[in-house]
This record gives sequence, structure tokens and C-alpha cells, in this order.
Amino acid sequence: MALLSLLAVFLSPGYAILFVPFLIYSFYRAFIQIFVFPTLFRMRRVLQEYSWNLHSDAVHGLGERTDVVGRQYGWFEFPNPARPGEPLPMVFPRHWGVGWWHRRMAPRAAPALKAQIGVVWLAGDPRFIGVIAAPTPDGTKPRRFRFLSQQTGADGGRHSVASWGATDEDIERGRRAGVRPAQP
Repeated sequence: MALLSLLAVFLSPGYAILFVPFLIYSFYRAFIQIFVFPTLFRMRRVLQEYSWNLHSDAVHGLGERTDVVGRQYGWFEFPNPARPGEPLPMVFPRHWGVGWWHRRMAPRAAPALKAQIGVVWLAGDPRFIGVIAAPTPDGTKPRRFRFLSQQTGADGGRHSVASWGATDEDIERGRRAGVRPAQP
């Protein structure tokens, strides 16, 4: 803002039109940040409660899944912690910020792009809630954090958490991470 004021003093008024798009964009980005903070705080709660787990060859897609109720902007399947042979789909609940993931999940994506999400980090419980991340190029740290959720009864889903083998301890841990299951 100080730079804009300085330039307005020393440049002729004809140059002001050059700065209008940047000014409009800066107000837009400031407005968007208001909606980002709640998601960041939810991610923080999940990361405080759950540790990272590395998942190789996680199944993912962009199409609508019939077994998931509600809005979905891409999904990943992770094994059920109670029954490892049973995959549970977790979805991106918001469209905001998933463009990087969508470009790598697309069916026609280049193999080099798809390889970037061949291994993913997950902090959370696939029966409830999670934070997904892609590995750094050296594969040692998570990056590109995005929030994932399970479409349980609280979200208008069909399943109770007990049908997925969640114990009372699992439900309580999920509550500490910010989950409100409708059916125990």
C-alpha cells in the first residue's frame, strides 16, 4: 500500500490504471483468506490428534462415487483401521484449493504428474476425518496439505461409525479432532 501511495505521488495519473487490476486482486485475496482460516484450524486439530501415515498406491478419482452422499470434489480410498481389507472413500469437501490435486488425479494426466501422488501422507482416521499431503521430492516430508472428510451420518451419509468398527476410544479421539458423529 505504501508503494502504491509513493507511485501515485511521483507518477502521472495516466499510470494509475496499471495498478487497478493489482489492487482489485489484492482485495479479492484478502476476502478469500477469511474463508481459509476455519479450514486451517480444523486441519490443525486433526494434526494435533493424529500422526502421519504413508500410503502407497492409494486409489483416487474425480468422478462421483455412488456410495458417497453429498458434495465431493475428488476422493481417495484408504484402508479401514478396524478392517484393513475394507477400503473407505474420503472426499475433498470443498472445491477451494484442490486444483493441484485435480491435475494429478485426472485420467489423462501425464504419468510424471500421477507419480507425484502415487504415495500420499494421511493424518487422521479414514472413518472420520483426515489431512492429506503429497510428499516432497525427496519423499521425507509432507506438503500440499488438504482437508479430507468421510461422509458419515452427521454429513447426511448412510453409515454409522460403528458399522466401520469404530470403538468408543476411536470416537472420542475423533471428537477431539473435531468430528461430530451422528450415530455411534
